[in-house]
Amino acid sequence: MRWFYSVILFSFLTVSACAQDSSKIHFSPLLPDTTRKIGTIKKIQQPDTIANAPAAPDSLLKPKHDPHKATMRSLILPGWGQAYNHEYWKIPLVYAAIGIPIGTYFYNNTWYKRTRDAYTIVINNDTANFGKVNPKLFYNGYPIDAASLQRYRNEFRQSRDYSLLITLFAWGLNVVDATVFGHLKQFDVSDDLSMKIQPSYNPVNNSTNLGFVFNFKPKQHKMLGYAP
Repeated sequence: MRWFYSVILFSFLTVSACAQDSSKIHFSPLLPDTTRKIGTIKKIQQPDTIANAPAAPDSLLKPKHDPHKATMRSLILPGWGQAYNHEYWKIPLVYAAIGIPIGTYFYNNTWYKRTRDAYTIVINNDTANFGKVNPKLFYNGYPIDAASLQRYRNEFRQSRDYSLLITLFAWGLNVVDATVFGHLKQFDVSDDLSMKIQPSYNPVNNSTNLGFVFNFKPKQHKMLGYAP
């Protein structure tokens, strides 16, 4: 009988050991994950050096020339677009091209009104208002004849209208000039431009061609110096 009790005791000890191991395995996921928490704390406390790095100032890049700004400025005020393009020598030319026809317009409009009023007075033989006629329209103490006044009136009116058209045309040329040279600011017009003579052969019709190739390249915006 001793061997029987020994077998039972040995079986009981084996089952107890297995139960203890299984209980450990069963309850191990409930233990606090200290390793994960420590890693999370370290990650939170780690400074974000990339996000906190000082941003490079915008002044490092040279501002790009905008042809649209040159167009709108010349449309608003003549010569403003040329100033934006740094072509200051053109500003007097722009004001001369626009200012002269404007002055001519006012001159012709003034004399158109004078000859018109004088023609109305003379054609109606309104002697009471002869004093309102401009002295330059008198001859031998009397206003010049109605036919001459009518011709002068028509000529001054025509010249006035032409002056207005020339003014508008000069204003438009001012806008076109600012726009074209505003676009040319984007290209390199220095001595580095190259021209090549490039021959070519066409095997279809057995002919040889000779052409000129021009290389244009946009201007490279230089980095401005910056001292931290």
